[in-house]
Amino acid sequence: MEFRKQALSKLQAPEELDLPVRFARPQGWLVLAVTVVVMAAGAFWALTGTVSSTLEADGVLTHAEGSYVLQSPVAGQVTDVLAEAGRNLPTGTPLLKIRTPHGDSVVRTLAAGRLTTLAVTIGAVVTTGTDVATVERVDHPGDPLLAVLYVPAARAASVPQGAPVDLTLQSVPVDRYGVLRGRVQTVGKAAQSRQQVTAFLGDAELGRAFTRQGSPVPVVVRLDTSQHTKSGYRWSSPQGPPFTVQSMTAAVARIRLADQRPADWLLP
Repeated sequence: MEFRKQALSKLQAPEELDLPVRFARPQGWLVLAVTVVVMAAGAFWALTGTVSSTLEADGVLTHAEGSYVLQSPVAGQVTDVLAEAGRNLPTGTPLLKIRTPHGDSVVRTLAAGRLTTLAVTIGAVVTTGTDVATVERVDHPGDPLLAVLYVPAARAASVPQGAPVDLTLQSVPVDRYGVLRGRVQTVGKAAQSRQQVTAFLGDAELGRAFTRQGSPVPVVVRLDTSQHTKSGYRWSSPQGPPFTVQSMTAAVARIRLADQRPADWLLP
């Protein structure tokens, strides 16, 4: 009650009503002005500015038609190897000779291409269906390479056709020769299983690696060409590496996605 009496008496004593009221100090006006300017600049940037984002994905250099795996049609022992890895071979080229109880059998290429791997040697014992070789489908040695990237299915829809891509190759030192340039040519319409990835690349290890986090969507990147580099492709450095790049080279890609306005993130 004592406090209430003092409050009432204070209200009944208008001795300070004639004093001027100070709404804000000069420092407060300065802070307010700066805040308004910053908010206005932020709003202007959100409406007119753009933000670039990137997406990283693993992939490999290859040719457009991929590879296929040759399997032994018979059971027996390998007695001769008739071709060397790395050579371009026409359709029907003999690769291996296998001795069986019924005579010798020859394994031949099913389509023209480059023999990338031989999985068996002389003396090896194989059964029917054993993987014996991998052949990359390519008609001419000079056919251009491309990069096939395997993008998580949840992110593939954000990759625009024609987007610029920087490729870091496993066999090329970035600090000396830079990155390989390219652009997105096509984005797959559906995710691929491990079996599909393996069938295209002809490599079970790569099939497992690219599907370790689920079924990815393939993104094909067309490499930019150049007449001024040894490799025939455009690099971030003027000359690029002093050697040609080979198919089945592992790559890590950085894809530049479409620019976005910051205001779009706030709008439904």
